[in-house]
Amino acid sequence: MENHSLITTENLYKHYPVGDHYFTALKDVNLSFKQGEFTGLVGPSGSGKTTLLNIIGALDLPSEGGATVMGMDVGSLSHGQSAQLRNEYMGFIFQTFNLLPVYSVYENVEFPLLLLGISSDERNKAVMKALEWVGLTDKVKSRPAQLSGGESQRVAIARSMVKQPQIVLADEPTANLDAANSHNILKMMVKLNYEQKTTFILSTHDDKVIQYVRRKIVLHDGKVSDDILL
Repeated sequence: MENHSLITTENLYKHYPVGDHYFTALKDVNLSFKQGEFTGLVGPSGSGKTTLLNIIGALDLPSEGGATVMGMDVGSLSHGQSAQLRNEYMGFIFQTFNLLPVYSVYENVEFPLLLLGISSDERNKAVMKALEWVGLTDKVKSRPAQLSGGESQRVAIARSMVKQPQIVLADEPTANLDAANSHNILKMMVKLNYEQKTTFILSTHDDKVIQYVRRKIVLHDGKVSDDILL
C-alpha cells in the first residue's frame, strides 16, 4: 500500500444559501485517505456525508478550505478538468443505480470506457471482466427494467469498477437492497478493494456496511466527531 495520501481535506467548509441565510453542511473537516483504504462515512441524514463525497468526487466545490484529490486542488479545477479527474480516476456508486434504461447491461457498463476512448477489443475485455466480478455475465443483453434491485446495483458496481479506478465513492450503496444482497455486494467490494488496491469511501448509516469497513469516520452536524481504525 502506498504511504502518500490520495485525498486530503483541509479546514473544509461547505455553505449553502437558504433564503437570506446560509446552511453550513461541512465545518472544518480535516481528513486524509491513502491508497487501498476501505472507509465508511457514518452519521444521520443531514450530517454532511453526501456533501463530503460530492466534494471529494469533484461534483461540488468547497466554500472555504480545500480538498486535494490525486494531487489536484478540487476548488481550482475547471468544469472540464473536474470531469477529466472523475473519468480517469474515479468510480461512483449511487443508491438510485443511475442506469440508462435504453441501454443493455453491457452498454451501461461499457459507457465509462467510451469516454476514455478505449478500443473496442479492450472495452469488451474490460466489460466482461467487470460483469464476471459481479456474477452477471448471463445478463449482458438485459435492460435495467428486466433486473432485480440487487442485479441493478451489481451492474452499477461493475460500471464503477470497469475502468479499474483508483477511487470508488459509494453513497448509501445498500439502501435499496435486502440483507442477502447487501452482504453479497459488500463482500464483492472488499474483494475488489483487496485485489485492485482500490480506495473505497462509502457513505452509510447501515450497520451491515459498518461491519465491513476498516475505518469509520463519524460525522455529526457537518463536523468529524470520530475517526476510528477498526
